[in-house]
Amino acid sequence: MTIRTIDTFALSLPFEIYGPRPKFAGLDRSMEILLVRVETDSGIVGWGEAFGFGIWPATRAAIHAMVAPLALGRDETNIPALMEDLNRKLHIVGRTGPMVFALSGLDIALWDIAGKAAGKPVSALLGGAKHTRLSCYASLMRYTDPGLVAENSARVAERGYGAVKLHELGVEQVKASRQAIGPKVGLMMDVNCPWSVKEALAVADAVRPYDLSWFEEPIWPPEDFESLAQVRAQSGLKIAAGENAMSVKNFEQMFKAGAVDIAQPSVTKIGGISPMMEIAALAQQHNVVLTPHCPYFGPGLLASVHIAAALAHAPMIEYSFADLGANPLGDAIEVKNGFIAVPSGPGLGRDPDPEIIKRYSV
Repeated sequence: MTIRTIDTFALSLPFEIYGPRPKFAGLDRSMEILLVRVETDSGIVGWGEAFGFGIWPATRAAIHAMVAPLALGRDETNIPALMEDLNRKLHIVGRTGPMVFALSGLDIALWDIAGKAAGKPVSALLGGAKHTRLSCYASLMRYTDPGLVAENSARVAERGYGAVKLHELGVEQVKASRQAIGPKVGLMMDVNCPWSVKEALAVADAVRPYDLSWFEEPIWPPEDFESLAQVRAQSGLKIAAGENAMSVKNFEQMFKAGAVDIAQPSVTKIGGISPMMEIAALAQQHNVVLTPHCPYFGPGLLASVHIAAALAHAPMIEYSFADLGANPLGDAIEVKNGFIAVPSGPGLGRDPDPEIIKRYSV
C-alpha cells in the first residue's frame, strides 16, 4: 500500500470553561484542533492530530509544504522506517515546533491506518490493552481569581474526577482548590515554566500544606534539567515535566539528570505514537512514571488513551475542563464518573464526525 493523500482540517469549536476566555501565548484563542487525514491507495483512511491552539496555521503549512511532498507515494506499513526517514530529511528546518507537530499528526494517522488494516485497536499493536478504562484528572484553565478556582474545583469533584490540576501561580488559589475538593481528591499544580530554582523552592514550600500530587514545570527555561533536578531534590514534592521536551533524546537527558518523577510527553508535539512508546520504555528503565500530556479533544486524546492502556501502571488521563458545544469524537472521548473508556474498535476507535468538520472548519 502507499499513501495517496494527506489533508488537514482546522476546527474552531465552541466551548464553556466557567470563567474568562483562556489565552494561549498571550493571545485570545478558541478551542482549536488541527486534524490530519491520510488515505492509502487501498482506501483506508487514518486520522491524526497535530498540535493546534494558536500555532495551527504554521503547523498546517509545515504539513502541506514539507511533510506531504515527502510522504505521498510512500509505503505506510513500516511506520518506524518512514518516520525515521522524514525526521532525518526535515531536521534541518527544525527539531521541534511546527515541523515536529506536523510529523506527530502524520504518525498518529499512520497508526490509525495500521490498526484498521489489522482489524485491531491501536493498543493491541502497542502490546495489548492492560486496562479497559482509565481514570481522568480535570485540567483547569487559569482563572486567577481564588473564588473561581474554588467554584470550578468543586464542580470537577462533583462530576466524579479523582484529581484536579490547576494552572495557577499563587498559593491562595491552591488553598482555595484544596478547601473546595477536600482531602481525598488529588491536586496538582502546573505553572508552565516561570521561575528560577530559588523562586520555585519558595512556592513549593508555601504550597506544601495542601498535599500536591505533583508540581509541574516550575523552571524556566524548561530544558534546564539540572535546575529542575535541584527543585526535585530540595522541594519535597514530586516533579512533573515533559510537554515541552523536544525529542526522545531530550527525555533521556531529563531522566539521567534525575529531574522528574513524572514524565509528560505530548503525542501531538513529540512526533506521535512511535516516540511516545520509546519514551515509555526509557521511563520504565529510569523508574519514572509516564503520564501523557493530552489536553485535547481530537485523535491526540484517543492516541494518548491507547498508549496509556498499553502501560502496566494505568496512568491518569489529562482532560481539559471545558464543556464543548460540538464534540468531534462523540462518546468515544466522554468522561463518565471520572473515567474514560479505552476504545476497542479498529485503529483509534472513532473517526471525527464529518458534520462537525464541515460546520466548524476554519
